[in-house]
Amino acid sequence: MAIRTGAKIVATTSALALMAGCATDKTYLGEAGAIPARAEFGSATENNYLIQTGQKSYVVDLAERFNREVPDTVNFEFNSAVLDGQARQILARQASFIRQFPEVHFRVYGHTDKVGSNAYNRQLGLRRAQAVVNYFASQGISRSRVEAVVTYGETQPLVATENRERRNRRTVTEVSGFVQDNPLILNGKYAEVVFREYVESATELPPERGGLGELNAAASGG
Repeated sequence: MAIRTGAKIVATTSALALMAGCATDKTYLGEAGAIPARAEFGSATENNYLIQTGQKSYVVDLAERFNREVPDTVNFEFNSAVLDGQARQILARQASFIRQFPEVHFRVYGHTDKVGSNAYNRQLGLRRAQAVVNYFASQGISRSRVEAVVTYGETQPLVATENRERRNRRTVTEVSGFVQDNPLILNGKYAEVVFREYVESATELPPERGGLGELNAAASGG
């Protein structure tokens, strides 16, 4: 009799455990393809889902990553649009990053210090941005993906001074969006992009070519 009672207890306990298991996993009993609301849901898949449903901006994420991994600014001598050795080293790192993402568009902004007229400095800032774009082109990056379309001249200094200031004489490269025919690169291609990054990281960079020569100017600016 005791054996039968023990068997009933075991059977009852097993049934309750099965019922509890069914209750616990009921989140998976929804429509096929539904996203399960579970804390352990794969973060990579979740990230892709958020991006493709518009809940997360890949452009913003990539811009933040660019700023973390690569210096976005190069500086210039007074009244010059020539890229020096330090600028070329920084731009080589930028170019390496940009080549990994042919679906993404970048923009280069040119700045000057406060010395000289605003009109002249706007042109000087644009020349600096164009020098950077020319360098990227020499590294095999299409001009259709990197634009020198905006110059702030002397209007956005980092250091508030009317005098010569190297930190104000700069260009800034930033992520600006997707190229027109690639509105969303993570449309089932995330693994492909990750694999491409690993391959690119082991690829030897092409030799550098000569930079943009100094342009003659009737007036001088910063």
